[in-house]
Amino acid sequence: MSGTSAGTAPVPSTERPKGPQKALWRNRSQALLATQIAGPLIALIVAIVIFSFVTDTFLTAPNMSLMLQQSVVIGTLAIGQTLIILTAGIDLANGAIMVLGTVIIARFATDGNLVLALLLGIVFCAVAGAINGAIVSRWKLPPFIVTLGTFTILTAVARLITNSQSYPVESGLLTILGKGMNFGGFTVTWGMLLWLGLTAAMAYALSRTRWGVHVYAVGDLPSAARLNGVKVTRVLFSVYVVAGIIYAIAAWQSMGRTPIADPSGFQTANLDSITAVVIGGTSLFGGRGGVIGTLIGTLIVIVLQNGLTQAGIDSLYQQIATGALVIVAVLVDQVVRRKEKS
Repeated sequence: MSGTSAGTAPVPSTERPKGPQKALWRNRSQALLATQIAGPLIALIVAIVIFSFVTDTFLTAPNMSLMLQQSVVIGTLAIGQTLIILTAGIDLANGAIMVLGTVIIARFATDGNLVLALLLGIVFCAVAGAINGAIVSRWKLPPFIVTLGTFTILTAVARLITNSQSYPVESGLLTILGKGMNFGGFTVTWGMLLWLGLTAAMAYALSRTRWGVHVYAVGDLPSAARLNGVKVTRVLFSVYVVAGIIYAIAAWQSMGRTPIADPSGFQTANLDSITAVVIGGTSLFGGRGGVIGTLIGTLIVIVLQNGLTQAGIDSLYQQIATGALVIVAVLVDQVVRRKEKS
């Protein structure tokens, strides 16, 4: 007699249905790949793997530490740049603000009070950011034009007050961020830890606080944000002030990297920070992205420069590769936005 005999319970199957599990994993994988940091993170991993095979010295503790140290100043500047780009703005003056901040700190440090000099530098950078923010938020001028103007002004001011001469930076408090601990050839500087901590703090602020929600809302659609009770002018102003303070931290970090305040230094810092932000997946049209992606974008730029240099590739080709990455990142952002609207 076929089938189970009377009174005998059917034996339960030990196999679980595979269809729902595959669908669940597929959905999770798609959700992970759809996140803002997925593309930049994959690109970073691929670049590290390629350069590890191409050169013998790339994947070593000293070189990895060097790349992180080289990322600190631009990476910190890029955090402030991210905030402004999230509001659909752009800051061409961030490098000039940072450089003039280092000059002011070094000049007042000659009087012997290093703490006061550092505080004055922070106040100056915050005020510079506040001026940009006030003009952009209250007078409704395009951020590109406003920050281009302040970039030109501050660059000239830095050279005027120093007679185009560099200031040596006293060791101690002003250079402490360049020092740190060594673990088997891998040096961890206080500046690196400060950069990572600042990134984590800003990531929390953007994702977990009302201010962060308002920043995204203003960048996405200011008119809708205003109708929902968001004080757009106040939010825009606060973003530029916070960015100015972050630029002051970058100024402090730069003195730890090179103990000299040079009014002609970091001439491409504004473009480098924008590159890191865009490659990290933050949209130039505002309302989409974040500082974690910016951190990854900064590392991509440094890894690319370091790896190509060790592979013996001319620096001009490095610039071509970086420029191509920026164009691809903006193109991907455009495609994603069109899909979201459709």
